[in-house]
Amino acid sequence: MAVKSSQGLTIGDLADRTGLAVSAIRFYETHGIVHPVRNAGGHRRYGRHDLRRLSFVMAAQRLGFPLADIAAHLAPLPAHKAPTKADWSRIAKGFRRDIAARIAALEELGEKLDGCIGCGCLSLKACQLYNPDDAKAAEGTGPRNLTRTVS
Repeated sequence: MAVKSSQGLTIGDLADRTGLAVSAIRFYETHGIVHPVRNAGGHRRYGRHDLRRLSFVMAAQRLGFPLADIAAHLAPLPAHKAPTKADWSRIAKGFRRDIAARIAALEELGEKLDGCIGCGCLSLKACQLYNPDDAKAAEGTGPRNLTRTVS
């Protein structure tokens, strides 16, 4: 049962609403994602804006963004009020750039992968992934990445 909105949400209420474990919410708190206030009894109380912040984090993590990047995007936003549409738009623009760069890198990898499979990882002369322009030839003969000794 939720507490009165003037008192904020308990950590249990927030867990119920987001589907996150209480421990996960505390973890996100340590990373500056949510900023609860403490009531007179010392219990955490969260605002409705924390629902949005946690939902955003969950969606961004599903897209593969590391928590440090997500926290960095949220850090300049006001801690105890809901981010504005402009705030979300600015964050989304940065994420779109990152996603576009990932797509481009994956497409490039996909194009080079055919050549990699064709070389069987033994002909480093032809490998576009690990040996573009046959730079490994200067290191000696054979599969240099596989025969390298660790010091």
